[in-house]
Order: sequence, then C-alpha cells, then structure tokens
Amino acid sequence: MSAGVTISSMSTYAILGCGSVGHIVAEELAEAGKDVLILDKDENRVETLRDQDLNARQQDISDSDLSGVVAGRDVLLILASDVAANRAAVEAIRGSGGDQFIVARASDPVSADELRESGADVVVNPSEVIADSAIRSLESGEMEYKARQLADLLEGADGDVAILTHDNPDPDSIASAVALRMIALEYDLDADILYRGDIGHQENRAFVNLLGIELTPRDEARSLEEYGAVALVDHMKSGDPELDVDVDVFIDHFEPGEGIDAEFTDVRPNASSTSTILTKYIQEFDLSPTETVATALLYGIRSETLDFKRDTTPADLTAAAYLYPFANHDTLEQVESPSMSPETLDVLAEAIQSREVQGSHLVSNAGFIRDRDALAQAANHLLNLEGITTTAVFGIADDNIYLAARSKDIRLNIGKVLQDAFSDIGEAGGHSTQGSVEIPLGIFTGIEASDGNRDTLLTLTEEAVRKKLFRAMGVDGTESGNGN
Repeated sequence: MSAGVTISSMSTYAILGCGSVGHIVAEELAEAGKDVLILDKDENRVETLRDQDLNARQQDISDSDLSGVVAGRDVLLILASDVAANRAAVEAIRGSGGDQFIVARASDPVSADELRESGADVVVNPSEVIADSAIRSLESGEMEYKARQLADLLEGADGDVAILTHDNPDPDSIASAVALRMIALEYDLDADILYRGDIGHQENRAFVNLLGIELTPRDEARSLEEYGAVALVDHMKSGDPELDVDVDVFIDHFEPGEGIDAEFTDVRPNASSTSTILTKYIQEFDLSPTETVATALLYGIRSETLDFKRDTTPADLTAAAYLYPFANHDTLEQVESPSMSPETLDVLAEAIQSREVQGSHLVSNAGFIRDRDALAQAANHLLNLEGITTTAVFGIADDNIYLAARSKDIRLNIGKVLQDAFSDIGEAGGHSTQGSVEIPLGIFTGIEASDGNRDTLLTLTEEAVRKKLFRAMGVDGTESGNGN
C-alpha cells in the first residue's frame, strides 16, 4: 500500500471480475460516491454495467498488462469466481511493483492461503461470509424468540418476582439480578433480590453500597411460595440449587449439573458472564439501562472476565461496549479501588506464611478467620506467584471449614476438582477457574470446636484438607515446599 494512505482516505477503487458479488460491491461504492472502475472479460456483462451508468471496461484480469490498467487506483477488489484468475491478477500486480491495497476472493482455505502468499492484503470467502451471516441471523432470531417467551411469562405472573442469586453473591450475580428486576418493572412487577451467605469481599460491598443496590437475605424474606414467579440468575456457582418451589426463570452462563425444570431457561456457556446475557435482553427489549443498571452490568462483565483477560468472548466485548456510555465510570473506579481490611491483610499474611506448593499447585491454611470472603482474595493474590497455576486457601469459622480456590490452568476444572474431593462431606461448587467449599468441622475431627482445642482442630483440619486437595489435583507427591 502506498505510504501515508489509509483506508478512510482511499477514494479510487477498481473491481476486477464483476459477477454477482462484484456487482453488489460496485453499487454500494457508487452510492457512497466513490470513483469505481470495473474490469471484466465478459463483453455482454460490461455493456450491461455501462447501461447502469457504471464505469466498466472489458479486460481479462489474468493478463500480464493488468497492472498498467489499474495503476492509480488505491484499492483493488479482485472478486471473480475464477480463483485461479484472481491469483494471477494478484501476482501480476505485485510482480510489477503495484502497492495498492488488495482484497481478493477465495473459494476455500487452500486458495485463501495461496492468495495471501501472492500478496493479497485481505482474503474473503463468500461461503464463510454467508455462513457467518446465517449464524448471526440465527442468534438474533433465537434472542428475539427468547425475549418473547420471557415477556409472556412476566405478563402472566401473578404477583412479585423473587430473584435468587448464588450464595455469597459476586458482582456478576448481583448485576444480573438487578438487570432482571429492571425488565420485570417494565411489566409492572416488583422484584426482590434474595441471597444466602454474606457479601464479604470489600469490592463487592463497595459495589452494592455505592450503587445503592437493595438485596434481601433469604432468611429475612417472605416464603418463596408467596411470590408470583421465582427466578434464578447466575446461580450455578453455588452448585445445583435445592429449592422447595417451582422455578419459573433460569438464566446462567454455566450448565447445571442436573437439569433445571424451569418454565423459561436460557443457559449460554459461550458467554463468560451472566451479565452479558442480561445485557442482550435489555437490548432486545429495547430498554435504555439506567446508570445503576449499566454500571452494575459493566462491572459484572469486567469482574467475571478479570477485566477482559480471562475467557473473554466477542459477546462480552460487544455487551461491554453497549453499556460503556451509560455507566458511571467514577463509581466503577471507586468500586475497583477499595481499601483492604485488616482482616483480609491478616488472612493473606497467614496464607503466604503457611503455603505448601507441589508442582504448580499451592494450598494454604489461613487458620481461624472472621471474614471468609478474605479467603478468595488470598487465593487470587497467591495466584500471582511465579510458577503457580492453581491456589486453594482454607480457614475455620463458625464451626465450618471454608475453602476458596482459583486456577489459570486450562487443563484443570477447579470447580469439578472440589466437587470430586468434597461433595460427599460438604457443599462444593464452582467452575473452571474458581470454586468454593463449605464443610462442617466435625466431619474431619469428630470433636466440637472450643477455645481449648483450637490448635488440635487446626492441625487435624490442615492435614486432612491438604491431603484431599493435592490428591484431587493429581499432585499427591512426596516433594513439596513453600514456593521459594
């Protein structure tokens, strides 16, 4: 390409080979006011193009004198159905020193590689373009169909909606619930966001407080039977739900271990966050998100993808781009930069001190803790250690053993590892990159917790949990260290 020339500044085009594809391109460029020259070896076709007031001339694009004909054109679109002729045209232009920007048509991956090797800047395959367009149309149609189903359900709901997050909800789960509540309000339905556990992570607390999100603990809410509809959003991180009521709406980006019998279900493993899915629904319902909803959803996507550094898909990026102008970025900055609590710092220090490493896997005991959410933060921080791909940090609180694990090992599904290791004695859940476990303390020790036996409890627990974890991760070796 000529030095200093950009795509946006190019104004002169040549279309070489004007079949059905070339004809459509020529008309689009002409309507945009571009200077277009059309070359085709079919005399009748050239006459037809001229009758349509298009600048066309007869020319075999595989001739060696082609470069002289197109000299002075910025962009060359080589679009004949004869791929061999297209390659000859590219070679003739590049062989004579032509530096125009060349877009060439291929018919399959092999011809595409050959055209690139010959000097084409961009190669297009109409079959792939059509297939991509068909897939996008299918996805759009499915989204429209799903939105209509959800709308019918909400219109028929007899009373308020209970929206359940997963236990100890994170920003993705909370944001998804906030978005679904906004959609429910469009159908004159009030909605309560219900959760179990705690919102312990300082970022999550800041997220809820700064945005003024109303959440209700399950034990403080009315019975689920009193609601007109029950919805689960981003619920699978808690494992399969145990509910004594019918589920009306189930939306998640994780497949349930067992089927959820809901009237409306939308599970999309190809999305990295449930916030991405709910953003698509807001768009499909043609709603303008409030600043709170947009900020929550954007933060939900960013936190779930580690600021687009983990398992990010095009759907996540387009959803984030849509939300960006609606969100309050000052609030996002405040949420993402909270101060670390003394408890979290203590847990992190203890986890660093007591770490044991086997291979690239690290397990650490944080001892007796007050804030169990600090375990997840410690597991995240320890994952930054050189050579470490998987971390698990556990501690004791309220007669239970709590464990948080994180992994960046693509060969390992840490959520499944935890379920295999602990689901028979406690509650375990998670997915490929993170997981959590809650185990009654007596399962391991057979003795009750008291001030007089704290050290004994800690020793017994540490040995049992470490052994189970390393065995489940397949690194039950004899050599270990602290990662120094």
